[in-house]
Amino acid sequence: MAKKVIVVGGGNAALCAAISARENGAEVVVFECGEGESRGGNTSFTAGAMRVAYEGVDDLLTLMPELTTEDLERTDFGSYPASAFLDDLARVTEYRTDPELAGVLVDESLSTLQWMRQHGVRFAPIYGRQAFQVDGKFKFWGGLTVEVNGGGPGLVDYLTKAAVDLGVTVEYGARVRSLISGDDGVTGVRVRQGGVTRVENADSVILASGGFQSNSAWRAMYLGPQWDLAKVRGTRFNVGDGHRMALEIGASPAGNWSGCHAVGWDQNAPEFGDIRVGDNFQKHSYPWGIMVNAAGKRFVDEGADFRNYTYAKYGQVILAQPGQFAWQIFDQKVTHLLRDEYRIKQVTKVTADTLEGLANKLDGVDPKGFLAEIAKYNDAVDQVPVFNPNVKDGRRTVGLEVDKTNWANTIDEGPFEAYAVTCGVTFTFGGLRINTDAQVLDTDGAPIAGLFAAGEIVGGIFYFNYPGGSGLTNGSVFGRIAGSTASA
Repeated sequence: MAKKVIVVGGGNAALCAAISARENGAEVVVFECGEGESRGGNTSFTAGAMRVAYEGVDDLLTLMPELTTEDLERTDFGSYPASAFLDDLARVTEYRTDPELAGVLVDESLSTLQWMRQHGVRFAPIYGRQAFQVDGKFKFWGGLTVEVNGGGPGLVDYLTKAAVDLGVTVEYGARVRSLISGDDGVTGVRVRQGGVTRVENADSVILASGGFQSNSAWRAMYLGPQWDLAKVRGTRFNVGDGHRMALEIGASPAGNWSGCHAVGWDQNAPEFGDIRVGDNFQKHSYPWGIMVNAAGKRFVDEGADFRNYTYAKYGQVILAQPGQFAWQIFDQKVTHLLRDEYRIKQVTKVTADTLEGLANKLDGVDPKGFLAEIAKYNDAVDQVPVFNPNVKDGRRTVGLEVDKTNWANTIDEGPFEAYAVTCGVTFTFGGLRINTDAQVLDTDGAPIAGLFAAGEIVGGIFYFNYPGGSGLTNGSVFGRIAGSTASA
């Protein structure tokens, strides 16, 4: 008789788990809080980038066979071997990432995306955000090459169709409130749907219900003071229900509970994500300009690394500034490099022909302090190295309290553009302890029978920061593993 598997959540990790469990013979039910355009959890709000280890173009062609000869001739895809992926993951997490889980994430990344391709997911090169054309050829940088066609919403559509076509039952507007457990482990859930709470029994339960970033009380409690003031980039449904119900039955917490993925986000964005705008409230072209706070002062090295190695931690730095905001400043030498998100109509932007005119338009900023900072910054730029956005070019400032170590250009060619940003929380890093089979462990270190986890609810992989695109890949890899193990 087929095993019954319940999956809690409806995003990337959950749907990968459901597909995997179903193709391994289980009867599968997905309980998703959202309905309609609210379905898909945080996945629906992502741009769809997925970090994957690959040795060269031949590996990428297994994911994107549609690439033409012209595409291959005009593009330097390079390579991103597993060793580089693992090094990046270790480096940006300050070597705290769980080595076994990190190894699985990296080693299974390519095969998992190939599996997703087999189930109908379509991928494309990230030309618009991860490659610049220099001397007639695109060159990818930062180890991030692949995105899902249609971004996060496209990924939800692809995976939902694959799941339903396989016979998975997806129930919307269904919030799981608690786990049913005893000496035999987890044997089902209590779910509330349409105002009615019922018991649903199963052989296994997979928690893929996201982080707790949408719970402002938990943010203040775990992340610390002022985190209740941050915006939430994605779904309003990720309030920590999965964490709570697992901890209530003795699951072990793991990872960076005081840490999260947080970015520069439009200052006037709504409290939670707007699916119509998606990921476009983000503002990630700061390496090409500078950021100033209310005093008009720079406060961070905008060129410390490629943006996909710094953006996930700079939201916290912005939150710590007076008033929890900053302005990003650009001149005409670099405005053509700004990402598409800077051109949406829901943007907090000011422009001026002169720096003096710009200073008077930066709400909340001391104009004199700003002008003095710009003058000091411009004087400090070493203009000998050639500006090159495809590499860490070493074009830097010298002698400032906070130097910019790459991509430093003087800001002196108007018209000037400035964009107001605050902190946007993507997901929290603290979660449940799992093993490499995606089994949830109890506080004694033993697997809890019948309980599995995948995606943002898992702790121990990301600390302080993360390499861009590894979040979706993490959810897919361990979702696939959880589904396979839960149905075994």
